[in-house]
Amino acid sequence: MENTYNFRKSTDTFLRATKVIPTGIYGHQTPALLVPGSFPYYTAKASGCRYQDIDGNELIDYICSYGPMVLGYNNPEVEAAAQAQRELFDCASHPGEVMVRLAERLVELIPAADWAAFAKNGSDVTSWALQVAREHTKRRKVLMVQDTYHGAHPWSTPGHGGLIHEDRAHLHYFTWNDTDSFFKLIEKYKGDIAAVIMTPFHHPTYYASQMPAPGWWATIEKTCREQGIILVLDDVRASFRLHIGGSNEYFGFKPDLICFCKALANGHPLSACCGTNELKLAAARVYFSGTYWYSAVPMAASLATLDILERTDAVAHMFKIGGMLMDGLEDLAESHGLQFKRSGPPSMPFPHFTNEDNFMRQQVFCSEVTKRGSLFHPHHNWFMSAAHSEKDIEETLKHADAAFKIVKNEFGS
Repeated sequence: MENTYNFRKSTDTFLRATKVIPTGIYGHQTPALLVPGSFPYYTAKASGCRYQDIDGNELIDYICSYGPMVLGYNNPEVEAAAQAQRELFDCASHPGEVMVRLAERLVELIPAADWAAFAKNGSDVTSWALQVAREHTKRRKVLMVQDTYHGAHPWSTPGHGGLIHEDRAHLHYFTWNDTDSFFKLIEKYKGDIAAVIMTPFHHPTYYASQMPAPGWWATIEKTCREQGIILVLDDVRASFRLHIGGSNEYFGFKPDLICFCKALANGHPLSACCGTNELKLAAARVYFSGTYWYSAVPMAASLATLDILERTDAVAHMFKIGGMLMDGLEDLAESHGLQFKRSGPPSMPFPHFTNEDNFMRQQVFCSEVTKRGSLFHPHHNWFMSAAHSEKDIEETLKHADAAFKIVKNEFGS
């Protein structure tokens, strides 16, 4: 299969952007995280699991807008719900009743939730969750896993500019699946730890994903209960792709606070923090607001999204279709004599070449697949959606077969 795509207009537009926007495209969508010249930079339109860039290239999307697209771009049912609300109002002087319905729906759907509060971005709710934990415990310290992304605010950003020591003075880091490193911090800061914040499984950019070791979550939960530490689950990236009731249900533990975003409203801007009754008073005491946080349209979209996810058992579909993709990629890689394995759950996979640590094979592979019509990210986990079909997977595997051949010719096994 020939490489027929080019990204000239994307490149030209990006050069224009650099004159009027710092770095042209900033944040997680920067071309610096991809392979410049081998990926699109700008979207023209999108539908289902496919989108078209401004050069006219159509791609089967396995980035899914970095997670929010869970039911397909422009899902008719979600957009109908959003439009019906939009015709009434979106941003107004008071919240709509839809906010109450959405909170009730989350409490019904999420076994660990007794209440919900809403914002726009994952960073909004992860930062607020730590404030709630500190207000409840009257403690300062926060423990988190090394190399975990929890948002773009100063305490958690992976960047360096504009930070001061005090931004992270009370943050302390342990290693995923390493109970010794965890207990060392527990003992060192005993009596002053407000929260432990973690993702349901470890999915750092540039590294293979790591699932929790046997007993890992039981140990974390038990220790937090014994020490009076608030357990915060950052489910922003993984939510509704592992379990409809929160990723903790998939792994069998109960957090005190859960942060949701991304797939919550199928691309409409909305995040939520859900918590237990024990923390409701502390949550009420921590100021939390934003001009657009009460917008009604994303909340209506979220209600529709959650209903579809539950009604169609979308999580099971994403596991099935993701497994089909991963099985196919591993079989193709083996047929070419390449060392290529999956990591992470099937609905959020990150496959990689196991005999390299410089991403050269990975970058060539993902670039060549993308230039044939399937969008693979070389450094970030991928996302499956309910809109991906077996036919899409079959088409993508043809793109991958051609790309594996190029990798083998360039690098050998």
